[in-house]
Amino acid sequence: MTNPQTEFDTPWKDILQGYFEEFILFFFPEAHQEIDWTRPPEFLDKELQQVVRDAELGRRLVDKLVKIYLKNGSEVWVLLHVEVQSQEETDFAERMFTYNYRIYDRYKKSVASLAVLGDERKNWRPEQFGYELFGCEIRFRFPVVKLLDYQQQWSALAENRNPFATVVMAHLKALETRDNRTERKEWKLALTRRLYEQGYERKDIINIFQFIDWIMSLPQELDREFWQEVIQLEGERRMPYITSVERFGIEKGIEQGIEQGIQQSRQQMKQILLESIELGLELKFGELGLSLLPEISLLEDVDQLRAIHTGLRTASTVEELRLIYQQQS
Repeated sequence: MTNPQTEFDTPWKDILQGYFEEFILFFFPEAHQEIDWTRPPEFLDKELQQVVRDAELGRRLVDKLVKIYLKNGSEVWVLLHVEVQSQEETDFAERMFTYNYRIYDRYKKSVASLAVLGDERKNWRPEQFGYELFGCEIRFRFPVVKLLDYQQQWSALAENRNPFATVVMAHLKALETRDNRTERKEWKLALTRRLYEQGYERKDIINIFQFIDWIMSLPQELDREFWQEVIQLEGERRMPYITSVERFGIEKGIEQGIEQGIQQSRQQMKQILLESIELGLELKFGELGLSLLPEISLLEDVDQLRAIHTGLRTASTVEELRLIYQQQS
């Protein structure tokens, strides 16, 4: 059985970083009101990796450390932890406490620890850690959002245009339909249709669909039926957003199409891969990602290009992606 940690981590990581303000607005609206959004947030991945490594806490894929500014001008750091494991973790609150004090101790910055729990245990709500000894008392509390609570707010989710309303709906239905992939296909199509009905921009539709597509995976036959219906949907709306990206292989990969008998010359294959990689670099890393394109374009080995294309889905930094083709050279 697929581990929910690996099944859900990567899409949550990408959508959280791509829509950070919307994330805070949706889950922590009081905090959103205090933040100065005219100053872009800065993701401090290296700083968090150092703290985790020093604390010997292991690799936590969806932890995020973000530098933000308050409306009063103060610089503060926000620790975001999106927990998507399916089993109760007894030391979760202690780990949040450890993250918090180590970040403060290392960087002397005020730190807010916020948690979103995507597990399936209704009564597991770790929100504090502490102890008392000889009159010395430690009390650490942090806000926790439980995704399961939104099951009772489905109508409100359906009316909410914040991207994370759709994200939560997809996450909940992915859990609910884990053992019924036919039902999952119907919900996946319904949520995809919702993207167009909400009137999102093309880039937003592609980004949010990438989350839905990854988290609501389907077996091959149902996946084929799903894409036939998506093609029909986009034809009716004259908005071939998702299927155009599918054609270049960003969301689904072009490997299947090649293996199923699309006969193309080596140069044509390379061109399709390069177009796919270019779009993926822009969507995931912006201008910084596109800076890799000149050196990637010099590669002649189609297998190297395929490796880069596949690596776009898992690489969290531009440097990680560069290592993929440098190691194969």
